[in-house]
Amino acid sequence: RQHEGPRRVKRAWVIPPISVSENHKRIPHLLVQIKSDKQQPGGVIYSIKGPGVDEEPLGIFSIDKFSGKVFLNAMLDREENDRYRVRMLLGATASPRGLQPDHDPTALHPQLKAFALDLGGVTLEDPTDLEIIVVDQNDNRPLFRQDVFTGRVVEGAEPGTCVMTVDATDADDPDTDNAALRYSILHQGAVEMFSINATTGEICTARPGLDREIMGVYNLTVQAADMSGDGLTTTAMAVIYLEDINDNPPEFTKEEFSMEVEEQAVGVDVGKVFVHDKDLAGSPSWLAKFTILEGDPEGAFAIRTDPHTNDGVLSVVKPLDHEVRDRFELTVSVQNERPLEPSVPASPRALATVRVKVRDVNEAPVFRDNPRRISVLEGTAPGTAITTYTASDPDTHQIQSISYALLYDPADWLRLDPHSGTVRTKRELLHPSAFLQGGWYIALLLARDDAEPPLSATGTLSIEILEVNDHAPQLQPPAGVLCGRPGRGGTLLLGATDDDRPPHGAPFHFQLSPQHPQLARNWSIARFNGELTHAVLAVLAELPEGPYSLPLLLRDSGTPPREQQQLLNVSVCRCGRDGTCLDGVLAAATAGAGITLGALMIILGSTILLLGERDPHNSIPPPWHPSSDAYDINQLRHPELFSPRAKPPLRRDAPLTSGTPLAPRKLPSSPSDIEDFINEVGQSPAPLSSVPHRCWADGDPLSLQGLEAADSDPSVPPYDTALIYDYEGSGSVASPLSSIVSSLTDEDQDYDYLSEWGPRFRRLADLYG
Repeated sequence: RQHEGPRRVKRAWVIPPISVSENHKRIPHLLVQIKSDKQQPGGVIYSIKGPGVDEEPLGIFSIDKFSGKVFLNAMLDREENDRYRVRMLLGATASPRGLQPDHDPTALHPQLKAFALDLGGVTLEDPTDLEIIVVDQNDNRPLFRQDVFTGRVVEGAEPGTCVMTVDATDADDPDTDNAALRYSILHQGAVEMFSINATTGEICTARPGLDREIMGVYNLTVQAADMSGDGLTTTAMAVIYLEDINDNPPEFTKEEFSMEVEEQAVGVDVGKVFVHDKDLAGSPSWLAKFTILEGDPEGAFAIRTDPHTNDGVLSVVKPLDHEVRDRFELTVSVQNERPLEPSVPASPRALATVRVKVRDVNEAPVFRDNPRRISVLEGTAPGTAITTYTASDPDTHQIQSISYALLYDPADWLRLDPHSGTVRTKRELLHPSAFLQGGWYIALLLARDDAEPPLSATGTLSIEILEVNDHAPQLQPPAGVLCGRPGRGGTLLLGATDDDRPPHGAPFHFQLSPQHPQLARNWSIARFNGELTHAVLAVLAELPEGPYSLPLLLRDSGTPPREQQQLLNVSVCRCGRDGTCLDGVLAAATAGAGITLGALMIILGSTILLLGERDPHNSIPPPWHPSSDAYDINQLRHPELFSPRAKPPLRRDAPLTSGTPLAPRKLPSSPSDIEDFINEVGQSPAPLSSVPHRCWADGDPLSLQGLEAADSDPSVPPYDTALIYDYEGSGSVASPLSSIVSSLTDEDQDYDYLSEWGPRFRRLADLYG
């Protein structure tokens, strides 16, 4: 047969899908019977493999290997597996034991394989799939995603305002009514304020009138039902909170409040005003804010809000005085921190009257002028009233008296009248003092009333001790050395000090004594480089070496200024080429003028004045220019070594300017007592003001050189004092006068020649002649 005609190919072994309802209770249940077209002698053996047979879950399906009937052996659950696929095989190509399940990686459901074998185990047909579809039943209730749903909406919200959405799920087939859900509100209270969308589960407001103050929370019971609302159901809770708005103004609980407070109390709470607000406690719509509108022009009160109770707390912030005002009537308003809703009218009870009574209490005395500052001149006499420092009692309605006492008086300078408060000086107030602070003296006074218990106050008395110009400037130093040649070296720097405080001290004014204008021919004084306390003395003409005493006038700048004439002891030395003193010249100049005839003239003049004019203020003129060959200087300085009858002279460091009056002295009873009398007289100082002017005339024999020599002598006082001369020696031009103080022999002295000396010595001649 070269050509064969077309053959009919046998169609494949195909089994249509088999549907079976889930939860089928009649077990075993015949699903289908399969037959192979290839019948063999002795029969065909059928087998199936796959999920539900020899794969998990096991034992759900089975087949009768001889009849090919497939049975359901257990109830199916579509929610676990909605279909199964079984593969069958016929023929003898392989043993059923050798066949492995043919898994299709793209299959969405487990495959159940059926096999058809002959008695020898040979596959008769190609394996084919048997699909078993599990038909859904409404065996699952809807489930809400949560048991309680929470939402919020402001009170007064308009209808249709959505609050929240509730949702549920159903495990049944979503393509059937078994999973078609519908929502509803089962319960929400007496008034149905909310509605729900049956399909979406969205809950919205249904009508106006939501008021948090009436009902702040709504609890809704919502339901979800499958089968489009006719099937299985489930429920959940929907809790809706109303958010507060300021739709209720705060109101006082009453129109008037009464309180009391003590005077002078500051920072204390007087009382509370009470309010009520229906809004949510703690919210800005509830918190109250108080304002004092009237009755407190001085701002003595303040009102704040108690954050816990929302009440107003009234307090005192400034001292109250019962004597000035004993009661207050305050108008207080209240409002919320958050503005009131525009649609809400203001409350007539947003204003209240607060009456405050001020109680009178004992108050301490008050020093109105505290500290009190006064000025007192230094040296004010003790017992002088310097001020009256009193306190006042604020309790004008009470009869009380005030007493005073010194609380602090470190220098014990003051005396205080306990009743009048008058302060007097107890002793002089002087500069300087360790108790002064910058010229001020601080004292404390105590004022006390007689109440029970008594109260007191302290006043500070600051006393300025005013400086008085009671000291004249003092020359410093009182002596110096310069060359007697004008120009280089012929100057001396002068200074001065003053015990007074500014402005009664510097600048100082230096000048040659105007009483001796002739000094200006040889000397000049000028301010030193603008200094306030120094000046420069200069020689104008070449002067012989030796000591000079220049009367200077020093004046301060006080009010009024004080001036004093003082002596400046100047030693003029021999000048070298460089303007300095040559070695040894200064010693010779200062030591060569120990005693001259001028010294005797001082003694004699003092005696004449004492015996004649008896003027204690007259003094002895200064010594003459030195004469070195008229006496033995050692015998003059130490007369006790040469005369056994001579008494040691007495010397005092008393300045020439001393103003102490000299008392009248008793005349000597015998000529032998003249020496003692003169020695005694020589110790008395003489004031500068009484020295005759001619003694300092420039070029006059009564020059200042003798006085300077005496002051420069280390064995005599350093001041311009009256010197004591015991013995002059022989050869002096005044040798007859030496007999007055000479007692080298015991013979009586002859004083007849005193009558020849003129009128000034007549009284001595009468006494001793």
